[in-house]
Amino acid sequence: MVLLTFNIITIEAECKNGANVSDDERLKISVENTKAILRILDIHDTKASFFVEISIAGKLQHLLKAISSKGHEIAFYNQNSDPAEIEVTKKNIQDLLGKQIKGIRQKDFKVPQQSLKLMEFNYVSNIDNADILFPFKRLKRNTEIIEEDGLSIVPESISPYSQLPYNDFVFQILPMKFYQNMVFETLKNDEFVLIYLNSWQFTDFGKYHFDVPMHRRFNSGKKMEDKLDALLTWINEKEMATSRMKDYIF
Repeated sequence: MVLLTFNIITIEAECKNGANVSDDERLKISVENTKAILRILDIHDTKASFFVEISIAGKLQHLLKAISSKGHEIAFYNQNSDPAEIEVTKKNIQDLLGKQIKGIRQKDFKVPQQSLKLMEFNYVSNIDNADILFPFKRLKRNTEIIEEDGLSIVPESISPYSQLPYNDFVFQILPMKFYQNMVFETLKNDEFVLIYLNSWQFTDFGKYHFDVPMHRRFNSGKKMEDKLDALLTWINEKEMATSRMKDYIF
């Protein structure tokens, strides 16, 4: 099973040469990038899970309704929100969509699992940092979903052969043929592959001139759209099953 997920987060990078991009403009970029992702998913009739950053969720109501109406899952991405903010945002978005928010993803700042369970989350999908060196460290970790504190804990996927994780950076830099082989070989060994990308990776950095490192500009924008399209084309040609996170777990 391929679990395709996207983090809707605003780009935090500064601009070059003293230029400025307002918070509203950064939010608009995130919306347009997400719409590009949705167009590609529609073409391939593929459903995915979108993890929206909690602090901007209330400003993206129209986008979240559009995502949900297309049959995709809405979950949360927590960068640095406290339990009170998470709880209020969860209630508001559930009321907006008429659906329960079941999943949450965290990275650096992690709310205790007991608190997440009290807020009636069902699963946690935490991720690690993905800098230029991290993806190439040889890793050993459990890749099976486990139950803790009444929650399903979904680990990041990792190739059993190359030991590369399926994070946003690895997708961005690897040649598609190598990445496809990695997915194919992993599914021979594991029951699922969890892939995640960030909405900001689809930004046209030539247009907005954000001060982003060269390795993060590589294959970004339209090239990232093309890579996602190529991956989904290949998945459909190979008749690989895909699923939203909440459907696969429950």
